[in-house]
Amino acid sequence: MKKLFAILLALTGLLPVVQSQTMVYLESAETLDFDEKLHPDAQVLRGHVRFRHDNAVMYCDSAYFYESSNSLDAYGHVRFIQGDTLFGYGDVLYYDGNSRMARLRKNVRLEDKTTCLTTDSLNYDRANDLAWYYTGGKIVDSVNTLTSVWGQYVSHENQALFKGDVHLVNENFIMDADTLKYNTETHIADILGPTTIVYEEETTIYTTLGWYNTETEKSELLKHSLIVHSNGNTMTGDTIFYDKKLGFGRALQNIELVDSADHMTLYGHYGEMWEEGEKGKNSGFATDSALMVDWSDTTAFNYMHGDTLYTEEIPYQAIDRIIQRDSALTLVPRDSIMIDSILTWQAPDTILMAQTPDTLWKDTSYRMIRARHGVRIFREDMQAVCDSSTYNSRDSIMLLYGLPVMWNQQQQVSADMIEVYMVNDAVDRVHGIGNAMIIQQKHPIYYNQIAGQDMMAYVEEQELKRLEMEGNVEAGVFPQEDDGAFVAYNKVQAARARFYFKEKELDKAVFISTPTGTAYPLRDLPESETHLNGFFWADSERPLYPDDVFRTVERTPRNGQITEASKEQQEIAKTKDKKGREKDKKIARRNRRQQREQDAEE
Repeated sequence: MKKLFAILLALTGLLPVVQSQTMVYLESAETLDFDEKLHPDAQVLRGHVRFRHDNAVMYCDSAYFYESSNSLDAYGHVRFIQGDTLFGYGDVLYYDGNSRMARLRKNVRLEDKTTCLTTDSLNYDRANDLAWYYTGGKIVDSVNTLTSVWGQYVSHENQALFKGDVHLVNENFIMDADTLKYNTETHIADILGPTTIVYEEETTIYTTLGWYNTETEKSELLKHSLIVHSNGNTMTGDTIFYDKKLGFGRALQNIELVDSADHMTLYGHYGEMWEEGEKGKNSGFATDSALMVDWSDTTAFNYMHGDTLYTEEIPYQAIDRIIQRDSALTLVPRDSIMIDSILTWQAPDTILMAQTPDTLWKDTSYRMIRARHGVRIFREDMQAVCDSSTYNSRDSIMLLYGLPVMWNQQQQVSADMIEVYMVNDAVDRVHGIGNAMIIQQKHPIYYNQIAGQDMMAYVEEQELKRLEMEGNVEAGVFPQEDDGAFVAYNKVQAARARFYFKEKELDKAVFISTPTGTAYPLRDLPESETHLNGFFWADSERPLYPDDVFRTVERTPRNGQITEASKEQQEIAKTKDKKGREKDKKIARRNRRQQREQDAEE
């Protein structure tokens, strides 16, 4: 018997709990009638009618009360009050006391302490505290206004669900969605379908999944969402954490950071972007399979890989050069000016008038790009590897340091530090600083080599045309007969020298100081003399195509040097950039002072 009782007790725990039904009570009315023909089961009530059901009170002008079915139909100035937290209003109410279902119709309004819902038709399930509409409705709280075709609201959870033409209006932005969950207490919107968030003339966000705190404007966006700024910059990634007020975004997996003004895209699996702030303006970085693609020239993209790639927009006051054309003052086009250098360009029918900063471009800036560790670069006119690299668009100079090696067609260039000067997005000249060497392979075992302490190589149409070398200059050259046969090896030393190239070959050499040297017939050439001091051939490291920048390679040893950029080289790079910024600031201060003096005179 005890065992049977225990089984029955256990089974009762599995049965659904049926809520006990309570009666709807009529508390007051001015008149009470019966209409046996039209409503035989109803009491017809008129004048300040009031009902009570549990903790809910209902008011209206008139009503039909079906006491046998525990239900009522209320008309005119309907009010529905549940406890002291929920208030409903409408023109008509159909209420079933057994199911505890209230159906409000026409000019419906449902309010709690923080939220107001308006619609034309609303059903409210008191048993589950669930209200929903299906003919279009609007919810308003202290922060947002939301409208949709269909929606539901759970008052005690402050949770709403919207479907169909969802439209959220905030004082700072507008959100349009297919499906949206929204908490009226936290003001967090859960994005469940295609959604667009628009900050007028600032930012547009496209996403299909995530959450957005409409009060703090922080968000987590999933499924490769996209953020587009008014300046054309974009961020995308499998997951994005975005803080609109701070102007900061963090992206994870398959990220793309696009700078449309500078025609550049950063790729990787982790990245951050700042619109404004301590980290810089329109700045960011990418790491984990990081790649920078420069698409300034749509016919020849440029690719850079490194462990971490940084980009930053730095504001500065650039100098206008003034020229005279037909006795009128005209500003030289911006693209024709090289900052921090002597102006050599001259427009047709113009005469250079001045090189002083008489006027300023306002609100201009330049782009700084930094690559750290394991840097590999592929361009059509140049390939390079090094530990670290810096590029700024102010001077159009790319700085390579940490055992840099670069290639231009058949030439390999190396030095302690290399500066690559760009003009119109093409290599114009290359400056090798310290232990500079240029090598050209002529034969599997024969290499033309030129070495010195300081090197300047001039490039035209992607070909080396002139080479200037200073400081302990050495040249080791294998001259060839007309039929291509090698006959000798010439080794020359001088303090300074200039070399000219024609059709990719060494054409002639001019030694500024008295040279010394030796010529060896090939049959008498000692093997120890075939390579200059410091020679190394690193062709196996050379990136051969865009995706080859991701290839991991062993750095070629060169006299035991380490492959990582030295602190001294890093400091030199920082100093170069710092001096440029200080110069820009001095120019800006001087011109502001001149402008104030001019305004005072006027």
